[in-house]
Amino acid sequence: MAIYLPELSLSTTQFPHPVRALDEPNGLLAFGGDLSPQRLLAAYQQGIFPWYSEGEPILWWSPAPRAVFCPDTFKPSKSLRKFARKSGYQITLNHACAEVIEQCAACRGPEETWIMPEMIAAYKAMHLQGYCHSVEVWLDDRLVGGLYGIQVGSVFCGESMFTLADNASKIALWYFIRHFNAHGGSLIDCQIMNDHLQSLGASTRDREPFLAHLSEAKNAILKSGCFTPQTIEMPTK
Repeated sequence: MAIYLPELSLSTTQFPHPVRALDEPNGLLAFGGDLSPQRLLAAYQQGIFPWYSEGEPILWWSPAPRAVFCPDTFKPSKSLRKFARKSGYQITLNHACAEVIEQCAACRGPEETWIMPEMIAAYKAMHLQGYCHSVEVWLDDRLVGGLYGIQVGSVFCGESMFTLADNASKIALWYFIRHFNAHGGSLIDCQIMNDHLQSLGASTRDREPFLAHLSEAKNAILKSGCFTPQTIEMPTK
């Protein structure tokens, strides 16, 4: 059976409504367009993100159910808390966003990453415009882990993470979640559930409640200083 997939126009940043996304493959919504900051911001504000491989057109997705973390209920394991106290890691926010994006691409290798040069350039541009943010994990002044994503009001849309040392990405996530919650963050979108996210405590939301939350939260204003470059101290709980 033929499947109709809308092609995006370069003359507008309009997307089909996410309810039109395919069930198989889960969430495929449209193709084409570009990776301009304006289009990317419009996409994330509607629960849509780009994900494609080398040689493919830009593919846009809005899967259901959605993997999410609720900042006010996230609980790290006792073993992670113990490790963090002894690790010697320093956690920063927005100190090296470009490097984090590049490491997320490099750690997957050319055969398995979707973070191609044009994606790297696009998210670096989003960072310069204040929409893309990173968390960095340092050990002896060496970048050993981190994550990056897009802020949409009080929602943070996580894109990717990497680790070059034990538990580095887990600690980046934990510290950021507590920091984000303290500044009024309401939800962290992780897109598609997998075993790793589930082991960290991610849950799922159906499309309608997720989109309703995003619509309400996209214009929310976080507490001052949430994404100012800074060192993030160890969470108290």
